[in-house]
Amino acid sequence: MQAQTVTRADARRNRGLILEAAEAAFAIDGVNASLDDIARSAGVGPGTLYRHFPTREHLLCGVLHERQAVLLARRDEALAMADAKDALRGWMKALGDYLGAFNGLPQPFIDAFEAQASPLAVTCRTLVSITEEFLVRAQAEDAARRSVSAPALFLSALGTAFVHDKAGRYGTTPESVEEIQAFGYLTGNPALDTSDSIRKTGAFHD
Repeated sequence: MQAQTVTRADARRNRGLILEAAEAAFAIDGVNASLDDIARSAGVGPGTLYRHFPTREHLLCGVLHERQAVLLARRDEALAMADAKDALRGWMKALGDYLGAFNGLPQPFIDAFEAQASPLAVTCRTLVSITEEFLVRAQAEDAARRSVSAPALFLSALGTAFVHDKAGRYGTTPESVEEIQAFGYLTGNPALDTSDSIRKTGAFHD
């Protein structure tokens, strides 16, 4: 009995070390960081890593678990907002931060979007469902277009997350990309028909 307790404690310790090493590696090298290097940094063998996390997606799910708690807290903050438009934008900002946590992170979510067997598939469906809650409320209050769907909005958040950390290289900012995502890029939207908004979004001047 005591031996089993020690074994379980060792397993929990190894799992924690692997997750810490993976989070550090993902922060530096993105989600495609070497799993062998992660195991080495954690002080375990590759076999131990794969016993705990059979695939890269399983490891990514483990790393994202604590970040999900932060995301859900921000969801609750957005739900408490009186204005539906503010609530939707608050959720989309939180979602974008979550999806852009690591370089390359959007791709696994895109892969999981229709892959039922992916360990990220449940998370993906949950995020789409939450997005739909905020979107339906905003549509009911005429704060969002009826033609917009939750899956499309979620995919747009994934697209924005792809370029979030690259915006500065091309003379714009992540906030500008998010503003375009929220308000669109066609003329006729009062939110963008001011010189100040044009300056912020990085739109070309005549």
